Amino acid sequence: PQSWPTIVRCQGTLFADEDSAIGARVAGRVAKVHVELGDTVKAGDPLVSLESDEFELLVSQVEAQLNQARSAVGLTGDEANDSLDPENSPPVRQERAIWDEAKASLERATNLKKQGAISQGEFDIVASAQRVAEARYAAALNAVREKIAMIAVKRVELSLAQQRLADAIIRAPFDGRVLNRRIAPGGYISAGDAVATLVRTNPIWFRGSLPERYASRLQTGLEIQIRITASDQPLVAEVTRISPSLDMASRSLSFEVKIDNPQQQIRAGVFASAEVVLDPEAKSLVIPESAVMAFAGSEKVWKLVDGIAQQLEISSGVRRDGFVEVVEGLALGDEILMDASIGRVAKVTSPKTEKEIADSGQSVDLHAELAVEEVETLADVRLP
Repeated sequence: PQSWPTIVRCQGTLFADEDSAIGARVAGRVAKVHVELGDTVKAGDPLVSLESDEFELLVSQVEAQLNQARSAVGLTGDEANDSLDPENSPPVRQERAIWDEAKASLERATNLKKQGAISQGEFDIVASAQRVAEARYAAALNAVREKIAMIAVKRVELSLAQQRLADAIIRAPFDGRVLNRRIAPGGYISAGDAVATLVRTNPIWFRGSLPERYASRLQTGLEIQIRITASDQPLVAEVTRISPSLDMASRSLSFEVKIDNPQQQIRAGVFASAEVVLDPEAKSLVIPESAVMAFAGSEKVWKLVDGIAQQLEISSGVRRDGFVEVVEGLALGDEILMDASIGRVAKVTSPKTEKEIADSGQSVDLHAELAVEEVETLADVRLP
């Protein structure tokens, strides 16, 4: 047997590595479109710009509110609010001082009452003032804590406003090419509306499928040759991804192949045919295609049987590179005629020249004699 790798042919389509409809994150009116069909872009390049006046005003408004909240607790400039201790804020320090004074007054009043210098009524007034001062201090402390929390809220609002301003410029999320643009300047778009379609074709992918009977033999890493009309040479790659289950409708197993496309000359959407090498070490009986004669739906070869060239029907398999696989009908060591078109039914004899035939006076079909000579000459041709 000759080395005859098990190759299965299939058809499929090339598709892009990434194919994304780029949508707007904020609503607005289109100010400028930066790309056209077929343009190459890098990640971060602007695709579309929206009118940004309202977004800029919103940022300014929230910045003012943030500064107001910071000033209310005594923060100025770029001082971080994380370092602020509520106890050190001006309102709290003021109420703390009043409370401290009230506590000192209560202490003095307590001593005077023990000495009988003041009445119970006068003492109650001082004690009540101390409790009021304590409550006002607690209220001031809570108010400052609320204002500090409000500063955090305003910081988040500012970040959101700044993000909306940044989102007014819709940028490419990855390197690729523009498949189409869907809007024009002056148009209004809502959040989520697609403005352009971007594709990345390096690498590019082939998606195909094999019948169920080959599913158990398909593995990642198997060599595959892919042919497209745009290239005379096959694209050699390896099976990259395999579906975990068969398609219930077609009873086939899908797989994908990664193909490097640095120059991006191969386009997505192209029809392609592929040959998957399932078993590179397989062997089989093969003969030249010229040795096979097709007639009335059957295939035959000329085989030597007891010295006689006779027609023999065979079952063929895969044809490849001028050879055909013999599934049934021949065995290793059988002798055949390499060119089936000159075969005749005749006994194998020693070849004679035309002169020897004429001198013998025999009436012999020269073509038959020559056919025998071909058999004799090619009798040593065996199955590879």
